[in-house]
Amino acid sequence: MLSFKTKIFKLQHLAGHYIDIPASVVKKAGWTGNQRFICTINKGLTWKCGLVSHGAGKAYILLNKKLMQSGKLNVGQEINVVLKKDASKYGMDVPVELKELFAQDHIGKERFDGLVPGKRRYIIYYINQVKSADLRIERAVRLIANLKKLPVGKESFKGLLAK
Repeated sequence: MLSFKTKIFKLQHLAGHYIDIPASVVKKAGWTGNQRFICTINKGLTWKCGLVSHGAGKAYILLNKKLMQSGKLNVGQEINVVLKKDASKYGMDVPVELKELFAQDHIGKERFDGLVPGKRRYIIYYINQVKSADLRIERAVRLIANLKKLPVGKESFKGLLAK
């Protein structure tokens, strides 16, 4: 677990904000480009994240609008950050509906596990975005059914989301 102080900055090329991670912290974290972390700001706001390379050994963590609002965060604000390696299998919490589908559809689970980590996280994120359990079930079934129709190695976001 790593603790450090840093500031919040505005992304120049996208609408959004980020937490700057100094090169010394990146090095201590042993980051090689694909690990996931659990980030906590000011002992209150916690979420799972990944680091984005920022050049010269530095990195950053993206902050979306929801995180900025819920943490009452502002550009230039100094914050206390704690980073802990995420030991979960997928780097995100898998919805119950998707777990249940995997228990019944072993081929779908096998195809899901064959995807690159970013596509697996996208599927989990997309299903988790809706509040209704019925919609989460519908999304899970549709995405995994589409995944099974796509040729191995040709799994595009467009193909996964097809109606």
